[in-house]
Amino acid sequence: MSAGTLAVVVKGWPRLSETFIAQELVALEEAGLNFDIWSLRHPTDTKTHPLHDRLTAKVRYLPEYLRDEPRRVAQAMGVAVDLPGFDAAAAAYAADVARDDTPNRRRRWGQACVMAAELPGDVLGIYAHFLHTPSSVARYAAILRGLPWSFSAHAKDIWTSPEWDLREKLSAASHGAAFGVTCTGFGAAHLKKLADDPDRVDLVYHGLDLDRFPTPTLRKQRAKDSPFRMMSVGRLVEKKGFDNLIDALALLPKSLDWYWTHIGGGTLDAQMRARADAAGVNARITWRGACDQPEVIAQMRDSDLFVLPSRVAQDGDRDGLPNVLMEAASQKLPILSTPVSAIPEFIENGRHGMLSDDAPSSLAMAMMLFADDPALGPAMAEKAYARLSSEFTMAPGIDRISRRLTQMLNGAG
Repeated sequence: MSAGTLAVVVKGWPRLSETFIAQELVALEEAGLNFDIWSLRHPTDTKTHPLHDRLTAKVRYLPEYLRDEPRRVAQAMGVAVDLPGFDAAAAAYAADVARDDTPNRRRRWGQACVMAAELPGDVLGIYAHFLHTPSSVARYAAILRGLPWSFSAHAKDIWTSPEWDLREKLSAASHGAAFGVTCTGFGAAHLKKLADDPDRVDLVYHGLDLDRFPTPTLRKQRAKDSPFRMMSVGRLVEKKGFDNLIDALALLPKSLDWYWTHIGGGTLDAQMRARADAAGVNARITWRGACDQPEVIAQMRDSDLFVLPSRVAQDGDRDGLPNVLMEAASQKLPILSTPVSAIPEFIENGRHGMLSDDAPSSLAMAMMLFADDPALGPAMAEKAYARLSSEFTMAPGIDRISRRLTQMLNGAG
């Protein structure tokens, strides 16, 4: 490993919904990479995962809003003007703000100036998780300090960012990233088309660190007339499709003794509860809110079906390959999802789980197939677990990211 330090930019730390980032950073640290975390936001979750406690890296919080720390921002601006990369960084920012004159853009420039002014002298490169705002901060700060930068792209950041912004970050001519990784073949193909050099983008699946998960228990096959227990984990936002799922639950026959548990928070929490109440199904639903990993695993072991009805939101946002699907597979919990984005890269319909369209009637029909045939789900779950264990573990991806970051820090690009 390089003796130099890496600066890692994230939206917020820690976050319950971003275990894939925590998993990666813990693994990179344990592999010998030396870094600090620079967070754009303070945490809002009241819980953390055990995984967060394993990270020893220092966490530095940038001003979430520039007005909150005017003295710090003003001092940083004064330092930034004297940095050797200021003219180039200011030009890049001016070109961006001409196309995106928003408070968000101006805030990212201010945060970048603070970061550049406060970066320790041994920092040799910057790595940002998400290609939208964190990478904007990373790019400006890197130009200011004359450092290389790189990114890890996921889902919303790819599909809701304007094309010009992605092209800027994927072009050497505009101080783009030395390299970037993304976690789905679907996303990688899109970014490669926008890059000045397709090799600038690597496909690296997050995979799962199976050492973090207990060995799946031997499931006793459910009796057909016993309660059918379903669960979901995901934020209550449009792209997760939980409104369609609630409507699907209302279509299930009265003869089926079903229950559904939801884990996660989100901006549509009140709306989803009201929708379930209006549909007359709230009595069969448990809303658990945010839970830590042990609580999630316990719920998975007490359920018969994992349901994630992902869809493309109106603004283009969509899932990549949700880690919760791999987590469900780690406990041999049968999976029902949709063929959105990269989900079919892990779940082959009818083999590792079932992929339905997101219409409520289709989701209800698929749920009934699992409920009516208690042997169907476990057979698919066995195949999903086998695929997870052979093709979607964490170690190969961590090795590749660690190698690329070390090359960047050592000046190899």
